Amino acid sequence: MLRKTLTIAGRELRGYFSSLAALLFLSTFLAVTLFVFFWVATFFARNIADVRPLFEWMPILLIFLVAALTMRSWAEERRAGTIELLLTSPTGLTEHVLGKFLGIMGLVLIALALTLPLPITVSFMGSLDWGPVVGGYVAAIVLAAAYVSIGLWVSARTDNQVVSLIVTAAIAGAFYLIGSPAITAFFGYGTGDWLRLLGAGSRFASITRGVLDLRDLYYYLSITVVFLALNRLSLERLRWANNAAQPAHRRWVWATVLLAANALAANLWLQQITWARVDLTRDHLYTLSPATRQTLRQLREPLLIRGYFSAETHPLLAPLVPELRNLLEEYAVAGGHRVHVEFVDPEHHPKLAAAAGNRYGIRPTPFQVASKYRTSVVNSYFDILVKYGDQYQVLDFRKLIDVKQRSETNLRVELKNPEYAITSAIRKDLLSYQAGGGLFDTLRRPVTFHGYFSADDALPGALRTARTALTQALEEIRASSGGKFQFAFQDPDTDPALAQRLTHAYGFRPMVVSLLDQKPFWFYMTLEDGKHHEPVALPAALDENSLKNAVEAGLKRFSPGFLKTVAVFAPNQGADYATLRSQLSATVRWEDTRLKTGRVPSDADLLMVLDPQNLDAKQVFAIDQFLMEGGTVMIATAPQDVRIQQSIKGTPTHSGLAHWLAGYGLSISKRLVLDTASGALPIPEQRDLGGIVLQEIQLVKYPYIVDLRGHDLNPASPITRNLDQLYAPWAGAIRVDAKANAGRTVTPLLRSSGSSWLSPSPTLMPDYARYPNLGFPPGRKTGPHTIAVMIQGRFTSAFAHAPSPLEAAAPPTATKTPASAPASAAAIANVIAHSPPSARLILVASNAMFEDRVGELISQTLGTRYLKGPQFAHDIVDWSVEDPALLGIRGRDRFARTLQPMARSTEEFWEYLNYALALGGLVAIWLISRRRRRRALATHLELLGGA
Repeated sequence: MLRKTLTIAGRELRGYFSSLAALLFLSTFLAVTLFVFFWVATFFARNIADVRPLFEWMPILLIFLVAALTMRSWAEERRAGTIELLLTSPTGLTEHVLGKFLGIMGLVLIALALTLPLPITVSFMGSLDWGPVVGGYVAAIVLAAAYVSIGLWVSARTDNQVVSLIVTAAIAGAFYLIGSPAITAFFGYGTGDWLRLLGAGSRFASITRGVLDLRDLYYYLSITVVFLALNRLSLERLRWANNAAQPAHRRWVWATVLLAANALAANLWLQQITWARVDLTRDHLYTLSPATRQTLRQLREPLLIRGYFSAETHPLLAPLVPELRNLLEEYAVAGGHRVHVEFVDPEHHPKLAAAAGNRYGIRPTPFQVASKYRTSVVNSYFDILVKYGDQYQVLDFRKLIDVKQRSETNLRVELKNPEYAITSAIRKDLLSYQAGGGLFDTLRRPVTFHGYFSADDALPGALRTARTALTQALEEIRASSGGKFQFAFQDPDTDPALAQRLTHAYGFRPMVVSLLDQKPFWFYMTLEDGKHHEPVALPAALDENSLKNAVEAGLKRFSPGFLKTVAVFAPNQGADYATLRSQLSATVRWEDTRLKTGRVPSDADLLMVLDPQNLDAKQVFAIDQFLMEGGTVMIATAPQDVRIQQSIKGTPTHSGLAHWLAGYGLSISKRLVLDTASGALPIPEQRDLGGIVLQEIQLVKYPYIVDLRGHDLNPASPITRNLDQLYAPWAGAIRVDAKANAGRTVTPLLRSSGSSWLSPSPTLMPDYARYPNLGFPPGRKTGPHTIAVMIQGRFTSAFAHAPSPLEAAAPPTATKTPASAPASAAAIANVIAHSPPSARLILVASNAMFEDRVGELISQTLGTRYLKGPQFAHDIVDWSVEDPALLGIRGRDRFARTLQPMARSTEEFWEYLNYALALGGLVAIWLISRRRRRRALATHLELLGGA
């Protein structure tokens, strides 16, 4: 049977190439495919390294290709009268049906193979994820199989090829449209889910994500089996046409009906199997990450995840609901009995809607919906509630979706990274719940508080009062610790060995009140657990409550899982960091600070300094001492402050940190970095197409926006390991003095490419008339430049041998402050001379990387929201506060990888190369088919001659 089937398939395939029919079908298919890919979908304007436009149009293109290929299969046999020979031949009808099916599928496979140059060339233009490509071709093959089976059945029902073409296209088109948003928009998401399960197009989109699901593959298999069985039955009925009804005829009908019914019913049974799937994407985007599973294992109380989705919603949001449902069901499976997932339509549950609004602030969002006949406003829900204990987080549609704008009227709405958003919410609930449940519940080892204080008669009055308040606070903490907390006081004045050890190990040294009172004294605090130690900073106010909070903030650093605090100093009022704030607030507390008191907030785990300008001595001192306490300091500063209005202008900046950074062997160039590997700016351009002038927006290279990829992002660092691409706009070059950093670990994080150079001119506006490729003259001296660097180790304070700015600023009456007066740490001029080895200094020579206005500019060029800058900052924070679990999840983000920046001539080269490869493939097929025809003709003539 197999040999006969393959023989018929080969004969069928050769039949197409015996004339120009096959070449006509293939050339038309390729021409339309390439036109859609490069012109309709505007591939280069999208600036995304994927082949999604190819597979978006593939179901429609396959409808017409398959309908054209199958229209003659049986209809021509019936018209020519050769069908009777087939019906009475010794070869069974099953072999004929399968043979024609495989023959046409062979031609479809050739057509798909001719499109392979598209993903191959895209992989040279950017970092292509081959998982969705493989999934797309698998989906195209199984979809084509279903269409071919439909076309063969229709062709067997008529002797008119045109009728066969039209009916096949109509039936295949109906299968495609059933699950499309154009149909499901008229129904609620419940009915819409069922329609999407029936639709060939919606199943196709699911596979092209890069996920091979047994349910989707079997769906196409069942359609193929059903219509092949109907095709076989149709031919059998032709054989019975002039015969009386027989019991065997009824058995054939019932067998076909039962086969079709069971094949279709199996789809319902398989819907319950959610685990039988393979995630082909590079980072397994559609599989719960180990970090998420680890987070779920930490749950001790029931976790509720409730999705609020309205049946009537915006048509662009409706297709996303099933994806969220599938993802949340994976949370339920991974979490077991600890995770409870619900889906609610508040419009059908008024009590739940009222509770959602009153308790959680979840309210419907008005969406404007436009149809062919009217425009209306729909109030609908698209929210997820994550609740753990008495803590909860709400994720609205803004946190869940990403809107990509291709043109003014063409929008694409996709899920952003729902796993990251949901897992972040779970972790935030979990950590906040732990913080409220007990400070010592998660301590791994007992902690001891050490107070290094001079005798009371040596302390200023404010500190004597503070010591008494501190003792009361420590007693309260010890009473609630369950034996996990102790404290002890020591006087370094009476123990020179202790004083020497404190100076050597911690950089502590005697302090003074002011220039008018040079009497030294000791007042330092630390926490130790036998393995780690943490200095405890003096709070701004020295009352009992403030001191207790400072000690508890230090204790939280020993407890895994507590929500960390990032103190942010952003003095430039013209810069807006709302997006960065929103990103960081998902996992840490954002606390604004001005550093005017010379102190960083005592509960800060990391200090982030954004675009510093003209810092005074007390502000520099605050940064210095936070680093000396073993903290992590991240500084983002650039040589110029760039403003974008009608033009691009930059003004030199003075951060006030240059001298301080120079003490650690760091300096930033006064010139900005330009790179041929750069981002782009949208510029209107006219294009002449055979006398027709079209105006289109072209992305032209702008070398001041440095495009970092591959090894430009240090793959050895956990901070940059998960980044695939990052823009560094208007960045300076960092110089690191290796000698000054001997004994410290220096880790470059970001480096420009080897074709970058430093700007010799202050001009930031491009001149594409004189320099069409870059807008600026190319640099003469090129080479890589460090844009971000991290240094870890033991630092010596810039104020170790200089008066403290707090001491100089203290009022002359400071020594006469009565004990009853409000105490303030600002008047205590203590200086920590050097840091522990855990201190980290991170310097980024681009502050524009994190600003909203620059992110919006880049988003306009990409057609999608750009968040890689805030993601980079978030990765720094997550790694610095020792919470790397979310790094892996965010590294799996669904943001498409962009194309490498290229000139218009390069884009045209790749486009024309695809045309040439397609034409070359067609010519090769024609030559091979012609050679085989000649060989067959020669063989036939030899046989005739021999006869």
